Amino acid sequence: MNRNGQQETIAFIRRLAAGNGPVEAVKEHSTHISHVFVGAERAWKLKRPVALPYVDFTTPEKRLEACRREVDLNRRTAPSLYLGSREIRRGADGAPTLEDGGELIDAVVEMHVFREADLFDHLADTGHLTGALVEQLAQTVADFHASAAPDMQGGGAARIAAVLDINDISLRRTGLVSSIEAESVASAFRRELSRHSALLDRRALTGRIRRCHGDLHLNNICLIDGRATLFDCLEFNEELATTDTVYDLAFLVMDLWHRGQSSHANQLFNRYFDVADDEEGVALLRFFMAVRAGVRAHVLARQATSPGPDAERHRSEARAYLDLGRALLAPETARLIALGGLSGSGKSTVAAAIAPAVAPAPGARALNSDRLRKAMCGVPPDERLPASAYTPDMSKRVYDELDGRATRCLSSGMSVVVDAVFERAPDRAAVESVAMGAGTPFAGYWLATDPRTLEARIAGRSGGPSDATVDVLHAQVAHDPGALSWRPVDAGQPADRMAAEILRSLLAPGPSSSAAA
Repeated sequence: MNRNGQQETIAFIRRLAAGNGPVEAVKEHSTHISHVFVGAERAWKLKRPVALPYVDFTTPEKRLEACRREVDLNRRTAPSLYLGSREIRRGADGAPTLEDGGELIDAVVEMHVFREADLFDHLADTGHLTGALVEQLAQTVADFHASAAPDMQGGGAARIAAVLDINDISLRRTGLVSSIEAESVASAFRRELSRHSALLDRRALTGRIRRCHGDLHLNNICLIDGRATLFDCLEFNEELATTDTVYDLAFLVMDLWHRGQSSHANQLFNRYFDVADDEEGVALLRFFMAVRAGVRAHVLARQATSPGPDAERHRSEARAYLDLGRALLAPETARLIALGGLSGSGKSTVAAAIAPAVAPAPGARALNSDRLRKAMCGVPPDERLPASAYTPDMSKRVYDELDGRATRCLSSGMSVVVDAVFERAPDRAAVESVAMGAGTPFAGYWLATDPRTLEARIAGRSGGPSDATVDVLHAQVAHDPGALSWRPVDAGQPADRMAAEILRSLLAPGPSSSAAA
């Protein structure tokens, strides 16, 4: 059955969505596998009767089962949004009905309506996606992944290989690329998969494969009661949705990056890994982003094969996604950047500003000593720690962990920005040796200004991961940091100017962008 064969069902659902209002007021959204009809009070989602390499909705029974599954799965994250699945049957008069009747015609998911302005893709496109919302979203996704039951059947690399096969077959069917280009794309993805196979299989055996969301992009996240809420998960293919948690995250990071929201993409991936206890997963993010871009490429290319006013736009965007996927597979040089300075000098703010601009995509892993200390103590970033968490022994553990995480990120090809006080020469030497051991460029920056400016900033803080007080600053001022070889930066200027200065020096040729910086 094609869309034309569903016309009776579609007309019926339009009337349901309209309620007592005009049918013309019903908003409709379509993808390659579904139609959504949005009325004043209810939204109705109908499966299209399609048969694709990864989904089969060709019979009413299969669509009903998919609707039931969709409701059950999405109630994990959005219980108030999903009202239930409804059977559409042939009534005694021959017309479609939701009442008990005769032949099963179709099935539909019934949902509450939310404001389109509360969708995260709308927030991003209109400039209303804030850093606070991104941080909340990162925590929401990490909590969801932590609560999902692990699938211990193994096959980490095999699962991604299956995705690549689907991408390859589906892309070739769309006609978006020539057979020669399709083979080139497939070969590039297979080479990268081979590079990560051992890690993927190890993660499968340690519980990192879970029944995830499966379709985690901005259009499937909304604000409900002011909270980031995941909905519309992938319900039709358990194999595709049961996957590495970082592959789930990668769709969302890729979506932000593709939209030009590099700062939010970088913040999301950093805040997620800050709380997810999965630092080794950073090594897979770039590859997984490329795979997700490939998925979007063939989905949009298929939509472009249907005649209509949006066909050319879909084709152009499919090409953009494919180009992004190939760019994400291209090798780039990782680097280590260290920001040191006394409390209040703006290190964390500057780190957040420069990390998105440090190649490769999606920017550098930003490692912050305050956030890491809180994580090691098992408390949220904005919860104040007791003095016992700031002993010399604990501080050494924090710096050692910073160095260890930086080493792992660099070895995977991901750049790193580390920010900490670095008031001790051995700590500065240790982070420099991390870059030397990894064979990557190093650049160190020392942010400094007069103590009165630092005092005013600390006194004006509200919340955040730093526990530093003015008394802590005074103790730092009294300590001799020893000889400073890192490039000085005037911390009396605004953070955006400091970030711009650092980025200019990183791009400039010469010692400032090398291990001699």
